[in-house]
Amino acid sequence: MAEKKATAKPAKKTNKKPNVFKRVWTYLRECKGEIKKITWTHPKTATRNFFVVLVVIIVAGVFIFALDRGLYALLDLVMNMYKA
Repeated sequence: MAEKKATAKPAKKTNKKPNVFKRVWTYLRECKGEIKKITWTHPKTATRNFFVVLVVIIVAGVFIFALDRGLYALLDLVMNMYKA
């Protein structure tokens, strides 16, 4: 029995790169499509969230400041106790 040999020729490889401008244009078009998918928040909601974050940062800062001052006062108390 004779075996059939596959004589499939490999596809020709082309070293041709796509046009740079075409690639950039495609990229920008895809970016535009992705931006259209974004659900934008209402400006009133964004402003409210901004102020909530600002208040949380201020409260955390005051807490850390008070803790720092308290620990320094405690350390000063301990150091003055051992000096005398």
